[in-house]
Amino acid sequence: MDILVINGSPKGEYSITLQTVRYLEKLHPEHSFSVLHAGAEIKKLEKDFSFAKQAMEKTDLLLFSYPVYTFVVPSQLHRFIELTKESGADLPGKYASQISTSKHFYDVTAHRFITDNCQDLGMRCIRGLSADMEDLLTEKGRKEAETFFDLLIWSVDHGMYEKVFPQRAEEKHCPVTPAEEAEKSGTEKVVIVADCADEDHQMMEMIGRFRAVIPLQSELVNIRKFAFRGGCLGCFQCASDGACIYRDGFDRFLREKIQSAQGIVLAFTIRDHSMGSVFKTYDDRQFCNGHRTVTEGTPFAYLVCGNYAAEENLRMIIEARAEAGGNYLAGVATDETDPDREIDELAEKLTYAIREKVTLPRNFYGVGGMKIFRDLIWTMQGLMKADHRYYRTHGIYDFPQKKAGTMLKMYLVGALMASRPLRTKLRGKMNEGMLAPYQKVVRDLEQNATHVQERS
Repeated sequence: MDILVINGSPKGEYSITLQTVRYLEKLHPEHSFSVLHAGAEIKKLEKDFSFAKQAMEKTDLLLFSYPVYTFVVPSQLHRFIELTKESGADLPGKYASQISTSKHFYDVTAHRFITDNCQDLGMRCIRGLSADMEDLLTEKGRKEAETFFDLLIWSVDHGMYEKVFPQRAEEKHCPVTPAEEAEKSGTEKVVIVADCADEDHQMMEMIGRFRAVIPLQSELVNIRKFAFRGGCLGCFQCASDGACIYRDGFDRFLREKIQSAQGIVLAFTIRDHSMGSVFKTYDDRQFCNGHRTVTEGTPFAYLVCGNYAAEENLRMIIEARAEAGGNYLAGVATDETDPDREIDELAEKLTYAIREKVTLPRNFYGVGGMKIFRDLIWTMQGLMKADHRYYRTHGIYDFPQKKAGTMLKMYLVGALMASRPLRTKLRGKMNEGMLAPYQKVVRDLEQNATHVQERS
């Protein structure tokens, strides 16, 4: 079988993920492996995509190889997919799979992104391998990689591939009505970070109405006009002091123009089941902040042009991004049904969240994600020095072993419950004992309210 490896890492041959491919290549000389360095050579491919198009059309199997960057694939691979679609490559019926390496922070959304776009191209997708960065260094990890590849070849031989989801409904763009300018008050500022091409008139109409109706000062920042020198290289040059190796001023631009605002709105037209490659570059380049939740407590909102209801993976990314970052998600206004009402309500809700400083506890998306980062930074503290200082000073190192009191209580309860007679005797009182501290909170509130009434 001819296998074309689409190496999405900007590091090219220095990609950790690619070493898993090399390992499988040595194990299986009966197959022909060739590598297209889509990530490292994206600028070259933007000028001439013909070689990549021809290589993909000739191969039997496309194997995407990449590290996971901020919920999805690196921006360079994202751009490669855009170029593939624009090229009109004849890929229907070809098989595709993927290998990623990460610390499993939202590898699921990255894999779904590749699958959705390959299915757009009529390809037959086979479930990929989501590996830890260090899996190839362990016997267990190597065995899992071998198992994956054997299953991949078996699936191709037997015509087995992932289910293609029903065709999505056509996009519906409802018109947006211009609104009268609301009176602006207060010192709070909202920044609208947008990716707007010249032809994105609908998006500009949505932004215009939002800026008119929100009673706060707002500023529009169109990142399509920012002169990015390139996407994140994963070079870790920013690990110690947060300074990016690129000298295009993005790190300063990010901190002074965007992260200084009291509310942040992201505005985009859905492209390739995502926010588009320009926004992906913007997201990846925020690695100059490392894994630090520097905008924690800042409410977020979204203006989305496109078939948002059909984009399950994108909706998950947007919610997870807010949860992991500790940002209250004020909502998402789209142009699918009633954009005027949705935009007006979003502006009202975001204003309330900013002025009342709304914060809520993280759900599974946020708690699970931050525990992965917590353990990662703890082990990499010698390299990720800025992250380590931030995690230490903000109390993110909440390791379970520090809760000695709770653990001792559980040992005592466990010892009591190990006795059948005691377990029978305490059965009715267990619920009462567990509920007691919560009932005390309610009683204390009631007593305080009574005292206030008596004094008044």
